[in-house]
Amino acid sequence: MSCGEPHEVNCRDVLAEVYLYLDLECDDTRRDVIRTHLDECSPCLREYGIEQEVKALVARCCGSETAPPGLRDRLRAKLSELVFESESQELFAE
Repeated sequence: MSCGEPHEVNCRDVLAEVYLYLDLECDDTRRDVIRTHLDECSPCLREYGIEQEVKALVARCCGSETAPPGLRDRLRAKLSELVFESESQELFAE
């Protein structure tokens, strides 16, 4: 995804790290960079809002359950793969 506007950080990179941002798993410097991008880029902010809602829903429904070891890494890998596929399709559509 790209909004077409120049940013310090590419939209794709921000969206790839949105779960790290939401989970407070990146350092403060990176959080500031991502937050600044989200403040400037309405398409990414909209996507972030969707991701935030999904995370809240999962927390409400499954908050007390723990995932099996390795599941988190497999999910992140699959999400990254899906983001890459989606961006590839957007490039071919242009």
